[in-house]
Amino acid sequence: MQVTSVGHAGFHIQTEAGSILCDPWVNPAYFGSWFPFPDNTQLDWDTLGNCDYLYVSHLHKDHFDPENLAKHVDKDATVLLPDYPVPDLRRELEALGFHKFFETEDSVKHTVTGPKGDLDIMIIALRAPADGPIGDSGLVVSDGETTCFNMNDARPVDMDVLHDEFGQIDIHLLQYSGAIWYPMVYDIPTKTKANFGKQKRQRGMDRCRSYIEQVAATWVVPSAGPPVFLDDALRYLNDDRGDEGNIFPDQITFLEQMRIHGNDGGILMIPGSTADLKGGELTLTHPIPDAEVDKIFSEKAAYIESMAQRMAPVLAAEKATWAPAEGEPLLEALKAKFEPIMKQSDLICDGIGYPVGLVMGDETVVLDFPARTVRPRGEKDGKYRYGFRIAPELVRTVLRDDEPDWVNTIFLSTRFEAWRVGGYNEFLYTFFKCLTDERIAYADGWFAEAHDDSASIELGGYEIQRRCPHLKADLSKFGVVDGTNLTCNLHGWQWDLESGRCKTSKGHELRSTKL
Repeated sequence: MQVTSVGHAGFHIQTEAGSILCDPWVNPAYFGSWFPFPDNTQLDWDTLGNCDYLYVSHLHKDHFDPENLAKHVDKDATVLLPDYPVPDLRRELEALGFHKFFETEDSVKHTVTGPKGDLDIMIIALRAPADGPIGDSGLVVSDGETTCFNMNDARPVDMDVLHDEFGQIDIHLLQYSGAIWYPMVYDIPTKTKANFGKQKRQRGMDRCRSYIEQVAATWVVPSAGPPVFLDDALRYLNDDRGDEGNIFPDQITFLEQMRIHGNDGGILMIPGSTADLKGGELTLTHPIPDAEVDKIFSEKAAYIESMAQRMAPVLAAEKATWAPAEGEPLLEALKAKFEPIMKQSDLICDGIGYPVGLVMGDETVVLDFPARTVRPRGEKDGKYRYGFRIAPELVRTVLRDDEPDWVNTIFLSTRFEAWRVGGYNEFLYTFFKCLTDERIAYADGWFAEAHDDSASIELGGYEIQRRCPHLKADLSKFGVVDGTNLTCNLHGWQWDLESGRCKTSKGHELRSTKL
């Protein structure tokens, strides 16, 4: 088996039974904020796109690149389709011309048969509304001799099925770096923001190491990040100044983390690097001399500056597609977009529980979730517990394009500011991901569905429920106790073990008893 990095979370997996192209992202994403790092535009995308199988893990725009798929990927390739409850991914791929689909069943081992032979595959599909825009997934591929687990940035809650079906994993590809807007966009003191960023950075790497321990692969490839920010207004987001509060550490930083914790199985891949595997035996080849690979990271600021100059026309062309900032007031368009969704989502609106301010230039609109209405700011409105300040051209663009997911467009762009009083509100961001009838019906039903929390474990002197109240991670594997504080390293959520109160978000109480 030959595994070739094509940038970010993208890989080309070549076997005697056929080739699989995974998450081929090359064009800027999220309003031109994210670019793949290192640069992957020099790759031969026509050759890479001449594949037998295509795997797109989910619809986040740093995984699903419609322009690249349309221009360079063979439409006769068989799509390995994750088992999602909402068919948006299939619809998007069909709109691009893909017409052959192998529909998988979540966490079930399948054999796919092509003209060149058989491959064993399994797609672990995550279905919670918090996973991607309505889903995320990881792919396991075995040619009978070598097994690759491409986890990209999925966060599975149970690894047992992986080993039960495939045994030893030879190479594990997974995310370790940030892919979020927190804490950078929040209106909080600089020192506090730096402390939150430091915690977020370390939690992401701790979670990755926890997965590495559970999968126990022979080789590990840190991937699925970080992006690079080339817009002058966003260049401060790059981790090129030794800032411990930056949530976007690069591959070299994480490989050092692995070594500190006694794991020498990490390997660095850049776009074009190939790992030739025969079981656990690996030969790594880079597309450029090793000294040039080292300079990407040792002289990172200079590399980013050079890349920014090359990509300036691409960024300018992207900005030219945005809607103009000026126009009719946005209130009526937002009412038409949001109010029908509000009226279908009692559990989510009640979970949000308060009005949210949306400031767009000189216009302020209130998303009044308790009343299920969108209205102008009133004289009696004080400071909103949660609010967003977004440039009107971004709002006009997503409304023009009828975007079903503001997280996958505006929020991941980091081109906004936010404030909040109190903890993170998961219901609010779920609402912004689910701006279609189909999505909101699924998400509201998902939250309403009862989850079994009857199983218990002992951890740090407490008896607690085994499954995390957030997204049902196994706390015997992801739970860390420090005094009376429990952290679930899957997403970094925290609980007070004395009271069971969730310290991260409203609700989500934990069953906990001191032993």
